[in-house]
Amino acid sequence: MSTASPTPPALPQPPPAIRANQHIYSDYFEADFVHMLDANILQLLDRVWFRSKLVGFEDFPERNNPERPLIFASNHSGMAFPWDAIVALAHMWRTLPGQRGLPRPLSAPLLSQSTLMNPFQVKEFWKKCGCVDATTLNFETMMYYQDHNLMLYPEGVPGIGKGFNKKYELQRLASSMVRHSITHRTDIVPFYTINGEYLNPYAYSWEWLNNLSKKIGIPFIPIGPIVLLVLLQPWSFYMAYPAQLTFVLGSRIRPYEMTDKTPAELTREDYVALSEQVRQRMQTEMDAAVAKHGQQPYRWRELWQRMKENWRYFPFFLPVAWPALFQEFERQYVRHGRRDFKLQLDKPGAWLRMVWKNPFTLAFFIPILGWIPIAIRGYKGHRIGQKS
Repeated sequence: MSTASPTPPALPQPPPAIRANQHIYSDYFEADFVHMLDANILQLLDRVWFRSKLVGFEDFPERNNPERPLIFASNHSGMAFPWDAIVALAHMWRTLPGQRGLPRPLSAPLLSQSTLMNPFQVKEFWKKCGCVDATTLNFETMMYYQDHNLMLYPEGVPGIGKGFNKKYELQRLASSMVRHSITHRTDIVPFYTINGEYLNPYAYSWEWLNNLSKKIGIPFIPIGPIVLLVLLQPWSFYMAYPAQLTFVLGSRIRPYEMTDKTPAELTREDYVALSEQVRQRMQTEMDAAVAKHGQQPYRWRELWQRMKENWRYFPFFLPVAWPALFQEFERQYVRHGRRDFKLQLDKPGAWLRMVWKNPFTLAFFIPILGWIPIAIRGYKGHRIGQKS
């Protein structure tokens, strides 16, 4: 005599607060912005500087529950501007056959609370690219989102601020990720960012200094070789070293199969314990990925070869030229409202023309004093300390 397997609990329906918050799905996200940004800037930076690879993404993960988004989760690259997330999402954007599977990121609110934390002060950069502030309400709201999957960095701000001495060490994961996976019976899909720790290597952190920097909207202050350069050349605040970024897909994690309790029966302690199990599993897979893909983080010969192949685009694949590049992109897209343009990066004198048309760019090259106009513009209309 066979026994039927227990019926899984019904999925929750969005309460009024969630329905009222669903405007976040489309408040800022602009697919045209992402497309033009990738075509004009990110493809070149990725092709030459970051040389990213997707490993294991050939069969892109499909939703196990058609009514709920998958939760993609990755490790933070400590003490570095989040180029790893930019490059990962851009690479997926241009390679996925359809956009429905593309994950939209939940990002630290500090990134969007001031223009300073947007790359080279392109206003609302993160939100136009599809980021949603990682608040409790927003996370719950995005679990009902149908158009894309989700992506998050479950280590949170402690993951951003971990020093080079803790590279590839997953910090404690947010239990909310496991809670939503169980409540909505959707899988966690980990992928591991390898070599991202070398975007800003040998940088360390002091917790008391990070606590102070958060008060002015900066998640961390890296103590390392780049500090003096940031003071003397403000553009280096946003730069990254040429680490060859590799994104390795891990195996699905199903927290709802790791417990016999219903969501209503699970306590906070249960969720913390389950989150630790998930962390340990991710750590094991990441260690294996580092051993296979993380032994030569820069691959200097490959970098030099890519530079030679793309020499006609010099200097735009170098970080020193990125301020003018991003400023010109914003001028074309935002100020002129153009939605179908191509920056002529291979024309003689292109960089000088960009600087001429975007004189604010010069502030990024003025030692120390350049930070004054950058700070004035970067903090104008800031929302630091306000609830998202």
